[in-house]
Amino acid sequence: MSPGSRRDFLAASATAAAAGLAPQAVKAAFAPAPKFKISLAQWSLHKMIFSGKLNHLDFAATTKKEFGIEAVEYVNQFFKDKAGDSKFLAEMNKRAEDNGVTQLLIMIDGEGRLGDPSLTKRAQAVENHYKWVEAAKTLGCHSIRVNAGSAGSYEDQIFRAADGLRALSEFGDQHGINVIVENHGGLSSNGKWLSTVIKTVDHKRCGTLPDFGNFGINRGKDEWYDRYEGTKELMPFAKAVSAKTYDFDDSRPFVTVDTRWKKETDYKKMMKIVADSGYEGWVGIEYEGGKLGEAEGIKASKALLQRAIESL
Repeated sequence: MSPGSRRDFLAASATAAAAGLAPQAVKAAFAPAPKFKISLAQWSLHKMIFSGKLNHLDFAATTKKEFGIEAVEYVNQFFKDKAGDSKFLAEMNKRAEDNGVTQLLIMIDGEGRLGDPSLTKRAQAVENHYKWVEAAKTLGCHSIRVNAGSAGSYEDQIFRAADGLRALSEFGDQHGINVIVENHGGLSSNGKWLSTVIKTVDHKRCGTLPDFGNFGINRGKDEWYDRYEGTKELMPFAKAVSAKTYDFDDSRPFVTVDTRWKKETDYKKMMKIVADSGYEGWVGIEYEGGKLGEAEGIKASKALLQRAIESL
């Protein structure tokens, strides 16, 4: 603590004592702002939304009122025909604003492979994403999350994915929107490969969204990339973080277990990697467990993430 800060702290302590306040209250007043804030990925509630139990437009309110979370990450599947609907997007803005919820990003699927071997298909995939860049700007988001799907040799896929991502990032830059890539299967779940792609793109708007659980290169063949090494490789480029959770073990308070593939994630270790990278910002819960319902799983995920953050 600097001399000036120490003087301020002692003065505040004296004032607090006179007012009958506990020393802890003074410490809290001088504590640094938390590095991480928790957001909620819409996919965490995909079963409820697909079944009609939860309307997409109610997602922001549910996030705040039921889970006490103040930021959301949308999935385009839940409003896939509304990207250009100004009235619908205005209603999304209103619902978020009315509930004090920040809209962070849109996760994009189903718009083609940005690294397609065909130049024509690759260009079309880039163009297909334009409407989502524009929708993200309308919603006040900072990014769209995309996939780096491609085909061919290891080196060919680097070039092809980087080519599509660069083109889309240039369009995103015109709108103040980042294009961030998630490790999402295939070579994109190879941290070394994806970090090389981002370096090859070499654009300030292009980054990563490391997902703690998505390091299955080919799950059917049990081909996995080390999740801790992969996260470490992707964090220097991260503009968001996806805290993927599955099932929980009461005897291990920092662990979430993907029982289907017999994989587990130590959140204390993961959040240490995130913190050591220098990243500060939102960490989004994405619950995909099967033992708890979606609402209960989100609450358990939030508690796990809070424990991990507090352990730093």
